Amino acid sequence: MKEAIEDTGRHVVHEMERFLGTLGTIAAVTPLLGLLGTVTGMIQAFEAISSEGVGDPKVLSGGIGTALITTAAGLIVAIPALFAYRYLRGVVDLLVVDMEKEAMKLVRAFDQLDRRPERGQRRREAAS
Repeated sequence: MKEAIEDTGRHVVHEMERFLGTLGTIAAVTPLLGLLGTVTGMIQAFEAISSEGVGDPKVLSGGIGTALITTAAGLIVAIPALFAYRYLRGVVDLLVVDMEKEAMKLVRAFDQLDRRPERGQRRREAAS
């Protein structure tokens, strides 16, 4: 019986953690995508400097704007995703601990029931 409870618990934990990996990956990758956009924007800005020179600020603004927008977008996605991941990870961990405690109580209760003598057997022993 204990094995069946453990097996069921593993399945339930797997279901609870089903999308946590994806959320954690999103939280980890989006700042890197923002950084990639920043580098791309800065490359655009330096290419504009090399072709047009530094005299016109409008030439630089496109690349710098791209860099800032992608950085902000990466952080806007990553920060809430990381908070959600950490919160949900904590919730799952607490639920797993509670589930293990309750399962152990159930196993102990069944063990105590198995150890108790039958009512009829107790009456016969009392009569002897």
